[in-house]
Amino acid sequence: MEINNSSLLLQIEKAKAGDQAAYKFLLDSFWLEVYSFQLKRTRNEADAEDITIQTFSKAFDKLSTFNEDYVFKTWLITISKNIHIDLLRKKNASIRANTADEASEKVNKIMDETPSMEDILISEQHLAQLLSDIKQLKAPYQEVINLRYFQEKSYKEIASTLDEPMSNIKVKLLRAKKLLAQIIESRKRSFS
Repeated sequence: MEINNSSLLLQIEKAKAGDQAAYKFLLDSFWLEVYSFQLKRTRNEADAEDITIQTFSKAFDKLSTFNEDYVFKTWLITISKNIHIDLLRKKNASIRANTADEASEKVNKIMDETPSMEDILISEQHLAQLLSDIKQLKAPYQEVINLRYFQEKSYKEIASTLDEPMSNIKVKLLRAKKLLAQIIESRKRSFS
């Protein structure tokens, strides 16, 4: 996806200020490139997806350190590559993005509770149909949707339940909502 550099820098500035829509824009714009890069490296969809989630989690934590003289996509790929190298070094240890307490506080502000377009679309669905749509998601995405919307857990509670950093949960939930909204839209189009 070709993005105008000045509009990209504007979105980065908005994200630095905590704008949820800007985070979503960055995630949507660069997800496929980071995921494809990792898929070539790992040759494993689940690992590529986990590393991509970790990449955006870490990038959003460290967004204030991004130097605008560099290419944003290259910065993301470098973070992704370093996470993969760490994974290889640790072998069977779980992938963790180390976050300082200060950065953790910033992460807590990434997403506000304002319903996104995906939230509104999801909430308008009939329960039986919605459950059927959710079952089309990969298991980790089903799990975060279930914990957030059906068990009504906070991000902190979900992070604790899944033993993952809260920043990962937020990225995973953003991605899950986008994929679920695509499933719903696709189904609606096929019945039109």
